Amino acid sequence: MEPLPTKRSKGDYARDTARAAISMVPMAGGPLQVAFEALFSAPIEKRKERWLQQLSEVVVELGARVDELTPERLVQDDVFVTVVMQASQIALRNHQSEKLEALRNAVLNAVLSTIEEDEKFIFLRLIDQLAPVHLRLLKFLDDPGKWMDVHGIGNPGWSMGGVSTVIEHCFPAMAGRREVYDQVIRDLQTEGLVSQGSFAHVTMSGSGMLESRSSPRGRAFLQFITDTALSRQP
Repeated sequence: MEPLPTKRSKGDYARDTARAAISMVPMAGGPLQVAFEALFSAPIEKRKERWLQQLSEVVVELGARVDELTPERLVQDDVFVTVVMQASQIALRNHQSEKLEALRNAVLNAVLSTIEEDEKFIFLRLIDQLAPVHLRLLKFLDDPGKWMDVHGIGNPGWSMGGVSTVIEHCFPAMAGRREVYDQVIRDLQTEGLVSQGSFAHVTMSGSGMLESRSSPRGRAFLQFITDTALSRQP
């Protein structure tokens, strides 16, 4: 598959939608539309180009992993096309690398995973709604010990303590900000991604502090937003 061109048409759906909405504002449509074109046309175009390049790479990767999986066959897959459309809308609204990576992997796993169709679209909604801190903390809670090894964070050798102690050790920006990570955990629990209960501040053994807190659904979600081939590399 040839690389996508660096220059693209100005017929950008996001821009056209915004232009149409602005034009409906009484007495202010004209000036607002001019301001929108001047300020946001180039950034939106750049986001679209970067995302389309990522999609191109995903299509190439799928062809390399699955025999005879050509772009022509992919566009005949209604689920894949719908996932691409929804992921693209989310991508244009975001700039955070964690969310863009999750979207890229979701498109990849729309073909490779065995997750049910409805669950794929629910997981896309979660990528859209959750903040990067939710994704980071979910990955951490899935296997704190492994997370620490991957990120080069030493284990002080806790004999007793709470999960909150491990969180603040691994995420210095959250130190002393219990209200922040407690809210993130509650959000993840609401979506059924981590185990229920107030485990963060319960005193437990050192091994208990590093136990997985993700739910089966949380692990399925992480699998959907992860490139499993890359995660298996040493």
